[in-house]
Amino acid sequence: MKQEKEFWLVTTGHLEDRLWFREEDDFKVGMNYVAVQAALTDVSILAFILMSNHVHFVLSCSENEAKEFVCIFKKQYGQYYSKKYSSKKLLRLNSVDFRQLSPKDESLERGIAYVQMNSVAANICSNSVNYPWGTGNCFFNPSPTNGLMVKNYSLRALRMLTHSHKKLPPDAVIYNGYVLPTSYIRVKLVESIFRTPRRMNYFLNTSSKARRKTASEGLPAFRDHIILATLPDLCMSLFQKHKQSELSQEELAELAKQLRFRFSSDPHQVARIIGTSYDDISKLLDSF
Repeated sequence: MKQEKEFWLVTTGHLEDRLWFREEDDFKVGMNYVAVQAALTDVSILAFILMSNHVHFVLSCSENEAKEFVCIFKKQYGQYYSKKYSSKKLLRLNSVDFRQLSPKDESLERGIAYVQMNSVAANICSNSVNYPWGTGNCFFNPSPTNGLMVKNYSLRALRMLTHSHKKLPPDAVIYNGYVLPTSYIRVKLVESIFRTPRRMNYFLNTSSKARRKTASEGLPAFRDHIILATLPDLCMSLFQKHKQSELSQEELAELAKQLRFRFSSDPHQVARIIGTSYDDISKLLDSF
């Protein structure tokens, strides 16, 4: 008897005081590691998103395969991060949640919509198709992004691009420094699950992430890595100091308040940017 497919929503723990991806190049490396994983395993990727402090996947595979997939992804990216930022424990203790999704009760559709709408709920963009680090614009898209196929790159260029010696399919398409998800995710399967663009939009607009966005009163936020890149300039212009580590406690409190004022950041985002806990940031914002 043919074994029924299993679908899994995979969610890593949200880091409160650190960032998985500190700048755009980190996101590109993460995207390429997903492509490498897809090429090396029998796991089918239906949807995914890389957020600044966590990631989500919807996978078609066994539970053990899902666990191995995300474990290897974390290990690969963790090694890259450790080498670049000299931080060895970023992802080692980062928890991962696995939730099975059923294709019989619409939980699969809702799981995919939940992943797709993460960037909207975070006030990063107004529409999921505008977020590049995942599968936001992969489905029912009449104008897919064009790029250059892997077979047109030298082996050395590919290794520099993907930070990996693993082979990619020759017909995979690279654009702006990373392999496009449409080269390896199950686009047709996802479209068949939702059946029509209108039905997919219904699930996107009624997802828990969409409701959270609607209930939010905050102004659109800047992405974490964009704010992070401004810290040296802010430290110099506000305090005439070159970096955050040189600031006094009073100056750190003022920096936190400036981030809230200038970027409409909530305390959770300020905590991630500065690299401390939510409780500590709340105390800083209430102090001085």
